[in-house]
Amino acid sequence: MNRVSAVEPIATASSPANPSPGWLPLAWFAVLTLGCYSIVLIRLGEQWLTNDDMSHGVFVPLLVGYIIWRNWPALVAAPAKANFWGLPIMIMGALMLCIGPPSLPTFVFITRTAFLVTTFGLVLLLRGFPTIRLLAYPFVISLFMIPLPGFLYERITLPLQFVASFLAESALELMGFSVLREGNILYLPHQTLSVVEACSGLRSLLSLSFLGQAYIYLFDHKVWMRVAIAIAIIPIAVIANAGRIVFTAFISTVNKEWASGIYHESAGWIVFVIAFVALLFAHRTINSAYGLLSGRERSIGHA
Repeated sequence: MNRVSAVEPIATASSPANPSPGWLPLAWFAVLTLGCYSIVLIRLGEQWLTNDDMSHGVFVPLLVGYIIWRNWPALVAAPAKANFWGLPIMIMGALMLCIGPPSLPTFVFITRTAFLVTTFGLVLLLRGFPTIRLLAYPFVISLFMIPLPGFLYERITLPLQFVASFLAESALELMGFSVLREGNILYLPHQTLSVVEACSGLRSLLSLSFLGQAYIYLFDHKVWMRVAIAIAIIPIAVIANAGRIVFTAFISTVNKEWASGIYHESAGWIVFVIAFVALLFAHRTINSAYGLLSGRERSIGHA
């Protein structure tokens, strides 16, 4: 009787090629890129730890890393199609890195953005658009780790100050307070409140936007919901900040010292938690509306 021996299959020319070549060169280039941008990244990390407006920046790389890890099987399976358009993008990132002087805030923003531009070009050059499409959302999330440039910060902050002051004035008048507003300053009989840049709500808007994206990615897999929550966060953050001003005005009627210091900071944290709860409610409301619309479309289709 003939014995049938197990023979390992021999790869032929018709065998499927490795679907994910090019990761080792990408890893080497990633290490070199990190080395070139080491000073930029170190100073960026220092700002996360010292600037209250950017305290959420510490968690951005963690979320980006988690998204990449979660999508790793798809990234490995994605075909590597080198695209040489990545080379000029990398050169543009290198030129952005060399722009100066680095002491000016606007140029600091450019050099930090250069890191994302270079990384984008590197992935496009070695892996192509299939990988870029899978990493599009992590690239967008990465923008949260870079502070806004000074000129843009000022253009956004001042309108937010006026809007928060106007809403706070309207709410205080409805509560029976006598209040006079001049720009971003509220005059009350017992106190004068100035809505400064730190109270404009931009800090809570940025932090809440990042937290909202993290929450939606973890608990809702609908891609369009990320955009919906990003839009919903804007009025939530503005109204919450106006509520903080109203609360500050109210407690200052009891004790003027409560309008500043640790009491004021504690009110900010309380309002932020309330804003996040409002975000959860908005998410649930949007999902409910989506479910009703989907159910109505299905019922019409069956009819």
